[in-house]
Amino acid sequence: MSRPNLARRVAEAAEIALANRKYVTFLDVVTGLRWLHTRHVDLWRQGRAATLAELAAVDEDRLLATAGLLADWARAKGLRPVETPYVAGTRDRRELRFTAAHGQEPFRVHWLSPDLSEARVRRLTEAQSKAPDLVAVAPLDAWTCASCGDTGPYLIMEDDRPHCLTCADMDHLVFLPAGNAALSRRAKQESGLAAVVVRYNRRRKVYQRQGLLVEEAALAAAEERCLADEEVRLRRRERDRVRRAEQDVEFQARMAAEIARLFPGCPEPRAQEIAAHSAQRGSGRVGRTAAARALDENAITLAVIASIRHLDTDYDNLLMSGVPRMEARERIRDRIESKLEEFRRRG
Repeated sequence: MSRPNLARRVAEAAEIALANRKYVTFLDVVTGLRWLHTRHVDLWRQGRAATLAELAAVDEDRLLATAGLLADWARAKGLRPVETPYVAGTRDRRELRFTAAHGQEPFRVHWLSPDLSEARVRRLTEAQSKAPDLVAVAPLDAWTCASCGDTGPYLIMEDDRPHCLTCADMDHLVFLPAGNAALSRRAKQESGLAAVVVRYNRRRKVYQRQGLLVEEAALAAAEERCLADEEVRLRRRERDRVRRAEQDVEFQARMAAEIARLFPGCPEPRAQEIAAHSAQRGSGRVGRTAAARALDENAITLAVIASIRHLDTDYDNLLMSGVPRMEARERIRDRIESKLEEFRRRG
């Protein structure tokens, strides 16, 4: 890839992150470029990889060049640089390394929008400098503790090796399943020692939070606090639900308008249907991605293609008849291109 082309792609990925969060990180860009999946970043943050580069699809020099291009773009935009520490979610809280052969400073800079208030900047700085949660992995496969040779339901990484809770001096903790945000938050506050439990989802290819390991007394205290203000929290949740629904309606309307702009031949009801379907909260569809929320043209186009694939071709029938997914997509490629061209023509 030529340097001008890489600079353009870096700028596109950075613009999406900036539109969504008002700041940009090196990790935002490399995941936006698809050189790293979020699962790779999770592994690295858990302390299960010596460097981020060893998990990336490109070499260390390309990562360094990307960090430089991001800095050039950010300075041209007038963004504010803030160097942020990156430490592993392990007991030793060691510094995470992006590459083995280069200094780490270019990768640790977070570029903040000048539109951010000082209070927001302060909160971001405090959050970013805070040590990450300890992470306990609920493994899918059989494993052996590096200290005692035994096994268990959870492993903790220390010195790049897995250890059982007993050897990590954490076997006195109890498991609190995810699902009750208030109880989890308060149990963690009450507990002197706690760890987030994650498990790898092979289908979605991400580590998903399963719950917390907390002290038993902390869990009991948190349960008492939750019982005391349960009614207040119920009313707050209802207000939040209404607010989120209003936000979803507004976002879907903006997305439908962008579909109409990019594809003026797409009937208005169809554009609204595409926006409502792809942007449904919790669906995991393309409309819920950061790129789509920033109304990125490529993400909007992918949402329209998904609609055409299922409604205007025999793709679903091909899958049901046993045709492999990629072969089915190849068979309907011309039909999708034809329909896209029809949608792009005004009237």
